[in-house]
Amino acid sequence: MKLNPDTQYIKSIDLKKDEIPSNHQFPFNLPVIKTFQKLQLHPNVTYIVGENGMGKSTLLEGIAVALGFNPEGGTRNFNFSSYDSHSILDEYLRVAKGVYLPKDGFFFRAETYYNLATNIEELDAQPSSGARVIDRFGGKSLHKQSHGEAFFATFIHRFAGKGIYILDEPEAALSPLRQMSMLARIHELVNYGSQFIISTHSPIIMAYPHAKIIELTENGMTEQKLEETGHYQLMKQFFNDKDRMLYHLFQEE
Repeated sequence: MKLNPDTQYIKSIDLKKDEIPSNHQFPFNLPVIKTFQKLQLHPNVTYIVGENGMGKSTLLEGIAVALGFNPEGGTRNFNFSSYDSHSILDEYLRVAKGVYLPKDGFFFRAETYYNLATNIEELDAQPSSGARVIDRFGGKSLHKQSHGEAFFATFIHRFAGKGIYILDEPEAALSPLRQMSMLARIHELVNYGSQFIISTHSPIIMAYPHAKIIELTENGMTEQKLEETGHYQLMKQFFNDKDRMLYHLFQEE
């Protein structure tokens, strides 16, 4: 796959460590922040992976907010808040941008997608002479679709290309087949000049060729191949010897 440097909208993410007020308060006490190293992004796709509690979602939220996106998701034009709970991490991130500016962008956050769908309906209920917001998402109410259908409608209809797309656990409502379709959609958008930053637990989603995979652990941030990640190894072990793993899982103490 030929890399396109024109899609390097975001080159790197660094942490203003000297300005951190305390390493004992949230979000600076998260493993990803305590062991943070300058994050050099891939021009096409960068994955942030690791176990729960490492701070993946908080990091992606901080990056998104630093770029001007709404903390609960959407484009830079969305400005809603169902619960003001986002961290102040964005104030301590240093974002190095590329020469070219993206023409599109979206922060997709699985855990607050319901709130985004509700806000779209609220906006479309207001008097307006312009097009409905939902038309950019396929024209059908996101609340009247399954979670998986609504997620995929956003990927297909709203992601226009030549953009920066930050996705936090996009696999949350997607079947394995839909996750493979998601890979195909990512490939289409990469070929149309897009850059992705993705947090995921899915070995299928993180299988995009030549992408950069950053795995977070208590010991720090490490660039890995897909086959070296804990998620991939665990799934491989499970399917290679399912009965043995279930035996140990179900053993009484």
